[in-house]
Amino acid sequence: MVKLEEKRIIRAKYLELLRLCSPFIKKDDIKLIRSAFELTLKAHSDDWEKTGEEYIYHSIEVARIATKEIGLGTTSVICALLHNVVDEKNITFQDIEQNFGKSVISILKGFNKISGLQTEKISLHSDNFRKLYLTLVDDIRVILIKLAHRLYNMRNFDLLPEKKQHKFLSEVTHLYIPIVHRLGLYNIKSELEELSMKHTNPEIYNTISHKIQATKSKRNVFIQEFINPIQRELIRQGFDCEIIGRPKSIHSIWTKMKKQNVKFEEVYDLFAIRIICNTNKKNEKADCWRIYSIVSDIFKPNPKRLRDWISNPKASGYESLHTTLLGSNGKWVEVQIRSKRMDEIAEKGLAAHWKYKESGGKKDKEEWMNKLRNILENPEHKAIEKTKNSKLELYSDKIFIFTPEGDLKKLSKGSTVLDFAYEIHTKIGSMCSGAKVNNKNVPIRHLLKNGDKVEIITSKKQKPKLDWLQFVITSKAKSKIKRSIKEEKYKEAEIGKDILKRKLRNRKIQFKDENIDKLVKHYKLKSSVDLYYLFAIEKIDLSDIKKLLEETPTKKDPDKSINIEPETTSELPLNRKDEFMLIDNNIDNLDYELAKCCNPISGDDVFGFVAIGKGITIHRINCPNATQMLSKYKYRVINVKWRQTKEKSSYHTIIRITGKDEIGILNNITRVISNDLKVNMVSISVGSNKNNKFEGNFKVNVFDTNHLEMLLHKLSKIKGVKKATRVNY
Repeated sequence: MVKLEEKRIIRAKYLELLRLCSPFIKKDDIKLIRSAFELTLKAHSDDWEKTGEEYIYHSIEVARIATKEIGLGTTSVICALLHNVVDEKNITFQDIEQNFGKSVISILKGFNKISGLQTEKISLHSDNFRKLYLTLVDDIRVILIKLAHRLYNMRNFDLLPEKKQHKFLSEVTHLYIPIVHRLGLYNIKSELEELSMKHTNPEIYNTISHKIQATKSKRNVFIQEFINPIQRELIRQGFDCEIIGRPKSIHSIWTKMKKQNVKFEEVYDLFAIRIICNTNKKNEKADCWRIYSIVSDIFKPNPKRLRDWISNPKASGYESLHTTLLGSNGKWVEVQIRSKRMDEIAEKGLAAHWKYKESGGKKDKEEWMNKLRNILENPEHKAIEKTKNSKLELYSDKIFIFTPEGDLKKLSKGSTVLDFAYEIHTKIGSMCSGAKVNNKNVPIRHLLKNGDKVEIITSKKQKPKLDWLQFVITSKAKSKIKRSIKEEKYKEAEIGKDILKRKLRNRKIQFKDENIDKLVKHYKLKSSVDLYYLFAIEKIDLSDIKKLLEETPTKKDPDKSINIEPETTSELPLNRKDEFMLIDNNIDNLDYELAKCCNPISGDDVFGFVAIGKGITIHRINCPNATQMLSKYKYRVINVKWRQTKEKSSYHTIIRITGKDEIGILNNITRVISNDLKVNMVSISVGSNKNNKFEGNFKVNVFDTNHLEMLLHKLSKIKGVKKATRVNY
């Protein structure tokens, strides 16, 4: 339990948080913040002694950063307090939504979603990670609260487990520093850069830090001597200004040393002077230029170093005049001139006004969030422009998918497992037989969602099929599939060419270009490859060819055009209606087997398919693979039917039963199967869900379709059974 002294510290921190919220907080907001605080305290008080880090301190501090340093409001403070209480002490999202509303629950769910992402390889995909973060969340405050969380982590780096330290450093460097830069949160940016440098390059950091400290006294004297004449003249001319002199950040100095290839002593602008003018918005631009005129009269300016971000603000909304002046000791000094309003934006960026927007109307909030989102995605856009595009319009066309190793791939929305497989490698796409998406097995047609983790499953027996083109959407997948099918066609054509050569030779007809061209023209084909392919799949009758080549050149049959595209019909192709192969279990000299993909039983409409090296497989007409076999490999199809015999044989089939999960229902089902109809059960697989519904697959042996229909009818009459059907695969 929490001790008395700890309670006192916690209360003091909580009251400090309320004080920071006072400029924008409403009466009802205080109750909500207190409820969030008490819920957080309750969730963590029992574990106080066990944890290395006091979670309640952590939550209050994240909330403080969110409001004071980023500029977020009431809803964000509540979310920051509650961000790590879900699943603690059986606290659920439903509990939080009931007490704090939909906005809070939406932000917390988004926070959990981005917290669960793999970021081990963020350095390789930083741009895509940023876009993924933007597409995963509906509210930009999710990212800003996560930013407050990471800032707290960096300030308390030594409290982090070692295994998390590298990950957090990488996230800060490649994700959060670019985000705060684009939002204009320059104070936080500088702090994150320094903290990151402190832990990644400690020797350089400490060396520069010591040198800055060693020159502090001398630097302070120079700064004061530089400021004094400026301050006197500004007061004389009636300006109300605050002048601040501060050293540049260690990271900024190090960047200059690397960029200019100089030593610390050779960096001339180790500090900057900031002049903040207290003036109204109407006169602020004119006053800033007047101040620039005054300081440039006192010290010589470098015209090449003038930066006007008042007339043309940065994308983040940053406004300021920057100039570089030559001091009395011959050293250059950077001077920043801005109004008090501009300084607030410069310190806290665009997010600084969110606390006021948060209490506004829905339209204002959406416009403000879209503006922040647009700045993050399109840094070149002007902050003053109104963003009319919603999140849906800006980010609906792309999804980001993780590989098992943590790499990030960008795909078009609507992409399938097969699209992703081809995105990784053509060979993987061609051999793709399915995938594990978030550790669940799915087929190649499965549609992927943003942030999915996908592991492709391959098979050496798999190869591209024509129907794949019906569900892939990426141009890469489509082109690779078409190429593979074309290559397969060329292989078939080579076989057809050899067969045609041999057949013509047997009939004393020359295999020469003149004859081939005549056949191509006659059948209205594009090339000889098409002719050989059609011959391989037996779409051209040899007797027609013989007759055609023996005719005089003047005779033509314009009606002999042939469609070389595969047929899509699933009807059984009958070569001669009176020719069938009869099948039963007593045939010893015929190599055939029943296909496992559709489990045909006696009485089904079936066809035979000649499989190379496997003999004949028997398939149902409505087999999932029938369309392709009957269209692309029609020449391998043979007509079969069941032999009528007195001796009954049994066949495997699968029955799916769905219904209400009641006590004794499984016993009733097995009784009907085993006792009433004397059917042998091979296996059972049954599952149920939260809605008290069950679904079971029963593998059974039946004699024929009549036997099966009788079984299905009896099962459907059982109380609690909603449906009993045969599984068609």
